Amino acid sequence: MSIKLVTYFSASGTTRTVAEHLAKAINADIVELIPALPYTASDLNWTDHASRCVREHENPSIRPEIADMPDISAYDTVFVGYPLWWEQAPNIIRTFLEGQDFSGKTVVTFATSSTSTRGADGAHLHGCCSTETNWKTGKRLTTRDGEAALSQWVKELGL
Repeated sequence: MSIKLVTYFSASGTTRTVAEHLAKAINADIVELIPALPYTASDLNWTDHASRCVREHENPSIRPEIADMPDISAYDTVFVGYPLWWEQAPNIIRTFLEGQDFSGKTVVTFATSSTSTRGADGAHLHGCCSTETNWKTGKRLTTRDGEAALSQWVKELGL
């Protein structure tokens, strides 16, 4: 049995809720990825081309700093949750993945979105980690996914 960690970035609280349900369902530790410079409502205004989220989307090399980078060394499996922004993970997720050694670890993504269905599988993030990272296909989750369904999903992943 692997030792599991649920990590997540949440801009509005939706991903936080899903991450909490997942951690409880699979008896995992949980850590929020908190940006060193918190996002404000205006930063998250995707209709404003000058907003922070749009600038980060348009410049994929931007890596928002994480206030307190978690230590993942004790975990075999790390779940990485994020809201979908333009069908991708926000750049802070790349900051997290690139700042860790995932060699020999299993990574599973999960994403939240009210409209997007693509990007939850995490395929766009594979280049952020060592080639020795074992990626499992992620999934789009909602706050309506109960603990039984989440536990079943993880069981189906073979973890």
